[in-house]
Amino acid sequence: MAPAMIISNDPDSPDFDGKLTFFVMLCVVIAACGGLMFGYDIGVSGGVTAMDDFLIKFFPEVYERKKGAHENNYCKYDNQSLQLFTSSLYLAALVASFVASHSCNRFGRKPTMQLASIFFIVGVCLSAFGGNIETVIVGRVLLGCGVGFANQAVPLFLSEIAPVRMRGALNISFQLFVTIGILIANLVNYATGKVHNGYKISLGVAGIPALMLGLGSLLIVETPTSLVERGKIEEGRQVLKKIRGVDNVDLEFDSIVHACEIARQVTQPYRKLMKRSSRPPLVIAILLQIFQQFTGINAIMFYAPVLFQTVGFGSNASLLSAVVTGSVNVLSTIVSIVVVDRAGRRILLLESCVQMLITQTIIGIILIKELKPTGQLPSSEALVVVVMVCIYVAGFAWSWGPLGWLIPSETFPLETRTAGYSFAVSSNMLCTFIIAQAFLSMLCKMQAGIFFFFAAWIIVMMLFAFFFIPETKGVPIDDIVESVWKQHWFWKRFFDGEEEKIEKKVEMIHPHLT
Repeated sequence: MAPAMIISNDPDSPDFDGKLTFFVMLCVVIAACGGLMFGYDIGVSGGVTAMDDFLIKFFPEVYERKKGAHENNYCKYDNQSLQLFTSSLYLAALVASFVASHSCNRFGRKPTMQLASIFFIVGVCLSAFGGNIETVIVGRVLLGCGVGFANQAVPLFLSEIAPVRMRGALNISFQLFVTIGILIANLVNYATGKVHNGYKISLGVAGIPALMLGLGSLLIVETPTSLVERGKIEEGRQVLKKIRGVDNVDLEFDSIVHACEIARQVTQPYRKLMKRSSRPPLVIAILLQIFQQFTGINAIMFYAPVLFQTVGFGSNASLLSAVVTGSVNVLSTIVSIVVVDRAGRRILLLESCVQMLITQTIIGIILIKELKPTGQLPSSEALVVVVMVCIYVAGFAWSWGPLGWLIPSETFPLETRTAGYSFAVSSNMLCTFIIAQAFLSMLCKMQAGIFFFFAAWIIVMMLFAFFFIPETKGVPIDDIVESVWKQHWFWKRFFDGEEEKIEKKVEMIHPHLT
């Protein structure tokens, strides 16, 4: 290999030439609106399903149970159709992520984001103004297609456009916008909860971030990696100069071209993913998504108003409590942006596991002791539950939330990047679907024990993070195999020289790249 490639093998090596330009920041903000769409939908669902007008219109039996004189605190929202309203989106996103992977490869990251905004706008119209539950759920399915396309394209776009030294921080802007979307949804729900048929407003506002992404995408560029990957070599070089703000981009551009030449030798990326050498990033990408959802975070974010009503808050107070947790979510994600490229990925994952484990356990103990099937928590214990939820959300928001998307986006080599990331997105959506569809029923059956269920998962993920997740801080995105996987105590055994054979083939065809 040439010195140009060797220099990037050291995680502490100097960055490629370039600076963080205003244009890159503009591209980051616009692309991250895909996270705003996703976050708003996560936040809006729970508030809407707790609104009386929505329940009267679409789920009258749930409304009657909710208003019952001797309602069961844990079971009043247990309804499969009500859960399907939330979860149908994620089942659609699961399927859409594989289509989005093909779209990213063939058309680029930018057009895929534009398709996401179109799906989302149509889905908003149907879900907000549908006259029956069937139409509303079709709208939710289209929203899911938008989420699948956006969650596939946006993190890849951000990782590929960011300077290597700031890749973590800029990629986490996606998760920051997710948390902002959740907070906005909680604020909108709090306002519209007092308005007749306010659920229509809550669902309709989801179209605003979709419009921001669709119109804003007209101002951004395609990533240099995607352009070179699709044979637009000179255009890729010019875009790289534009986003780096310097003319001397030869080192980084040669790295991109070299990775693309290797990727072209792989004509069937999904088959390549099944090979032994692809196992480390694939296993980690899938397990990160499983663990991210089985921390219990989306159970809390989807159903925060429902959860707070369960522990004794009134309707408006529960929505306000959800706003508080949403604010904590945003502020803690900003913490992650500040520290992720300094402290690294692993330390954030491990610290947060301890934090989430303690808070989940305390919540479970309080509910077991104090919250009976009928009646309410004493106000002091209810306040402790809200504080513990906030501390729990903070731990998740500066670790497993953003890093669950960041790490898969930077650990796959280019030849399997979009295919591998589609597995990550689809795994996330599958687990999100399972949690969204099952949580209210699990809450009814397991009662306070559900928090110990999630706490047990946190122990498993902490052990996995400690032993099997490598540090990727400061490693150039197209040098992950050499600098990360082949250096890891466990994962290095999965590499048997296959990459060297491909690189030798590339060197014979394009000797000027080495």
